[in-house]
Amino acid sequence: MSTVNLPPSTGLSGLDNLLKGLQLGDNIVLQVDSIDDYAPFVKPYCERALLEGRKILYFRFAHHEQLLADDCGAEIIRLDPQIGFESFAAEIHRKIGEAGRGAYYVFDCLSDLAADWYSDLMLGNFFMVTCPYLYELDTITYFALLRHRHWSETVASIRDTTQLLIDVHRHRGSLYVHPLKVWKRDSPTMYFPHVWVEDEFRTVTESATIADLFASTSQPEVGSAARDIDMWNRVFFQAQDALARQARGEALFLETDELFERLLRMMVTRDARLLKLAKRYLKLSDLLGIRKRMLGTGLIGGKSVGMILARAILNDRDDKWKSLLETHDSFYIGCDVFYTYLVRNNCWRLRQQQRDPEKYLENAAEVRERILAGSFPGFIRRQFIEMLEYFGQAPIVVRSSSLLEDAFGNAFAGKYESIFCVNQGTPEERLEAFENAVRRVFASTMGEEALHYRARRGLLQQDEQMALLVQRVSGAMYDELFFPQAAGVGLSFNPYVWSEQIDPNAGLLRLVFGLGTRAVNSLEGDYTRIVALNAPMHRPEVTLHEQRVCSQKHVDVLNLKSNQIDSRWFEEVVDEKPRFPLEIFATRDEKLIRRSRETGQSDVFPWLLTFEKLLTDTSFAGEMRDLLQTLSGAYEHPVDVEFTVNFLDDNAYRVNLVQCRPFKVKGGSCVVDPPEAIEDENLILRTKGPVIGPVCQYVIDRLIYVVPSVYAHMPERDRYSVARLVGRLAHLKEGNGNLMIIGPGRWGTTIPSLGVPVSYAEISPAAVVCEIAEMHADLIPDVSLGTHFFNEIVENDTLYLAVFPDREDVVFNRKFLEGAPNLLKRILPDHGQWQEAVRVIEPAKIREGLKLYVNANAQKQRAVCYLATEE
Repeated sequence: MSTVNLPPSTGLSGLDNLLKGLQLGDNIVLQVDSIDDYAPFVKPYCERALLEGRKILYFRFAHHEQLLADDCGAEIIRLDPQIGFESFAAEIHRKIGEAGRGAYYVFDCLSDLAADWYSDLMLGNFFMVTCPYLYELDTITYFALLRHRHWSETVASIRDTTQLLIDVHRHRGSLYVHPLKVWKRDSPTMYFPHVWVEDEFRTVTESATIADLFASTSQPEVGSAARDIDMWNRVFFQAQDALARQARGEALFLETDELFERLLRMMVTRDARLLKLAKRYLKLSDLLGIRKRMLGTGLIGGKSVGMILARAILNDRDDKWKSLLETHDSFYIGCDVFYTYLVRNNCWRLRQQQRDPEKYLENAAEVRERILAGSFPGFIRRQFIEMLEYFGQAPIVVRSSSLLEDAFGNAFAGKYESIFCVNQGTPEERLEAFENAVRRVFASTMGEEALHYRARRGLLQQDEQMALLVQRVSGAMYDELFFPQAAGVGLSFNPYVWSEQIDPNAGLLRLVFGLGTRAVNSLEGDYTRIVALNAPMHRPEVTLHEQRVCSQKHVDVLNLKSNQIDSRWFEEVVDEKPRFPLEIFATRDEKLIRRSRETGQSDVFPWLLTFEKLLTDTSFAGEMRDLLQTLSGAYEHPVDVEFTVNFLDDNAYRVNLVQCRPFKVKGGSCVVDPPEAIEDENLILRTKGPVIGPVCQYVIDRLIYVVPSVYAHMPERDRYSVARLVGRLAHLKEGNGNLMIIGPGRWGTTIPSLGVPVSYAEISPAAVVCEIAEMHADLIPDVSLGTHFFNEIVENDTLYLAVFPDREDVVFNRKFLEGAPNLLKRILPDHGQWQEAVRVIEPAKIREGLKLYVNANAQKQRAVCYLATEE
């Protein structure tokens, strides 16, 4: 705080007089042609601040000469803009907050930020979030900006935000100042140029002198194209020119190689492993092609990068993919648009609280609401309109593509939204629907699941920005419906080895009819077709009855009439569509046909979705195996992909590869064989699959068991209460060690009649998740291979078991599970009313030295859980 009663000052009495003095809260931006014209104003300002007893902070981040000496009395804070906008801005705000009220600041030239971030837009965003914070704290701050180097929108945003904007010119050896904005101050001569002579700033009013001054300095033509070319576009123009000159033999490869590396980091990725792939499979012309289909600036995000790289890899390895892959014409919305939206809608500072591990959920709901209610700047809306005019009324999907998403180690599966736009109606209606879709994806970054995921993986401090991938929906129109004929998820490594006949390295598909939403989201009351690519007709369902039960019944489609996504019965979707190749995807149920004849029924729909001819009469299974192995070989890592399949009029099919990302597969050899002879009373369960997860042995410290017979008769509201209770028990710190949960039906369902409706975040501490096929007839556990829930199980190395008590050689010891001491009431006394439905068992509390072991081997598809006394 000030130790003397002196008014704020520039340190130059003549400049103070010209500006009618400084006021606490003033941000002063000096537009200069050279940093040499900024430095003369900084020194007297700092000397005066020290005289006032002010604390001075100098943010040093640019490449130009240091403005203040190390021993000048100011605190010099050195920062690297390469850490990214969010981390850079957050650190500056932290330092400002620590300094408190009344501090004085000097910033290096802001233009260097645009160079480091390759974005004038982000420079403007930085100023718009920092200037108001400084104003609130009654500070005085100096900034510099290189004149005529930046996009007119960026300069306008700085002009609108700052309190003082002053042009500084050097002419014939003298410095001139020309105030452009002085907030809440005025005088008859304030906005004339003024020449700096000794301690005075003399007003220049002579028209001849003023005209001579401005004629000698670079002045862009008002409304000229140069004012709309930013740092980002200048680099691309340079790359286009170099590529054209190289084609004519006039440019060196060294020049284009340097530009290629620069554009990769500007637009594609800064992840080392993805950069290695991009350098191998992309060319400079590819990057220029991406730019042509880009809205805004910044990185295009993980999902976009994965799709682009996958297509480049396939086309590089084999020419067949150029005809087999459906051409894509996607658009990319750069991540700078996301931050611009947050800044313009007063969300950025609230969002910064999500970087704190102790407070990351505070205000998240408020930020989501602000994002959903926000508006887009005009220059962004105009780009949206141009893109929508290109697509016309073709359905599109707006997909999240954040910087951390779909990268090595961080899938973010299901954490962020993807929104279908059926894209019907007037241009205004279609624009409104698209903007709402963008808002929803942006808002999903503030969802609890996404924030929990980032917190669990130590990602709260990392620069997480949301880019978007806008894709044309693959498929065709059938009357008022639009959908692809088939879609699915492919895994290059099959972690669900349900039989010794299955080669896990051959890969796996999860196939659905219609939109792929039913392949990546948990299916409530429905199933998908699981395909082991080395044995496509060897199904995990054992009996014919199970195959009927586990066939897909519902189809997700886009309803062009109602302008929304719809779920229809398969029969309803394909009925009376003569040009549809039904027999490729479905098989006639002869047993059902015979039964209908015997009973005199004539309106029976006999088709079952089996995809049999697709898998046996076409090259599809082999091509998908080749696709997955080619991509995993290039990645040097297992991958998962999303795709669609459509047959054309010539009976040839096209595959649309819409997503590719590294797939996290863990395994090990730490397991020892279980004892050959386990006494019946000590054998808790034995299953022959499905078993998914690491090959190892766990000692279980706590077991949570939801009793199927009790849960089955509960009203729906009580089942939700049980789900919340399980989540609370799972997160109790008292229960450190390995946790196992056992329950009826499907963990993670949204329909309580099919299982326990928990989120993965609620049960994420569990080392072992077990589903019991026991609650009501025909309820079959479904690990939902390829779904977001499944990805979390695999990604977190969770062991998944399914137990079918009625199958041969399967053991399920209800006597122990329902008879062992229940610790629920002791652990949570206020939840004692649920002790009949939820049992908490700790072997060590039953008998000293007693241990509960889970021994599992996914390769052999066997798992056993048993009690043993420690020797």
